[in-house]
Amino acid sequence: MSKRDDLIAKYASDLKDKCGIEPDMDFLTKVTIGCGPSIYNKDSASVAGSDKKELETVKNNFLIKKLGLEDGPELDDAIASVLETYGKSNPNKQRAVVYYLLAKHFKKESVYS
Repeated sequence: MSKRDDLIAKYASDLKDKCGIEPDMDFLTKVTIGCGPSIYNKDSASVAGSDKKELETVKNNFLIKKLGLEDGPELDDAIASVLETYGKSNPNKQRAVVYYLLAKHFKKESVYS
């Protein structure tokens, strides 16, 4: 297996074990590929849920630019909801898993088609 395949398996495990969600593996693969090389860097591969600057980056670069959503309080609410689902006490929130959950939340899977 490639390094990316190993990471996708890890993300699928997080979705099952930490979020209680059965992952759509094709979609998870597309989201992971969409994250680019950031998944291979320890710092950029995860989302710091308590860092306001990091959460602004998720909102601006992913929700607004990538998914094409309008800025508003519902974006912050969705991020908070996803982080709650992933587990507030979990220090290792993988970026691909957070993006997967957000894209599913907003029903924006078509962005990856």
